[in-house]
Amino acid sequence: MVTDYLTPMRASSEPADAATTSGVVVAVSRSVGHTFSKQNQPRITLVAGLGVADDAHLGTTVKHRSRVARDPTQPNLRQVHLIHAELHDELAAAGFTVRAGDMGENVTTRGIALLDLPTGTRLRIGPDAVVELTGLRNPCAQLDGFQPGLLRAVLDRRPDGSVVRKSGVMSIVLSGGNVELGDPIEVELPSPPLQRLGVV
Repeated sequence: MVTDYLTPMRASSEPADAATTSGVVVAVSRSVGHTFSKQNQPRITLVAGLGVADDAHLGTTVKHRSRVARDPTQPNLRQVHLIHAELHDELAAAGFTVRAGDMGENVTTRGIALLDLPTGTRLRIGPDAVVELTGLRNPCAQLDGFQPGLLRAVLDRRPDGSVVRKSGVMSIVLSGGNVELGDPIEVELPSPPLQRLGVV
């Protein structure tokens, strides 16, 4: 049974680039423990208001260990982590070997410019699941423990000097359901004003 937390939402008056309006799931991953990488699965189940079933980050309050140490009552805005497979392509071209799930994401996408989407964007994944983007994943030094130099490879700078964090986006689950390889992803932009994703 799918629980639906959705509320009505108007589409943005600004048209999205065609590359950001739809995509596909190329892998799904989860881990019951707080491991750096997550294991690929045939499918995962998203649970409304909680996250990914049988994943260490499932819950209404924050599960990231350093954040729990600071304040365990914070809301969990990092229920589902998504990374675009195009980042893996970029890293491969730079000499790294990074596969889906290696950097801890739950859903690996292709065809959507995740980092260009604003806060509040909703992604409809497969027949039932809907997630809402809450912010960017802040890459940490654990990336260099996985492969030396990887942290620097997922950071960049805009012309204005601001930092670009390329290691994926975080989201909360609005509507639950199963997600698996090949599922379509549809983008619903929030109503204006649009706000660039910040770090959560």
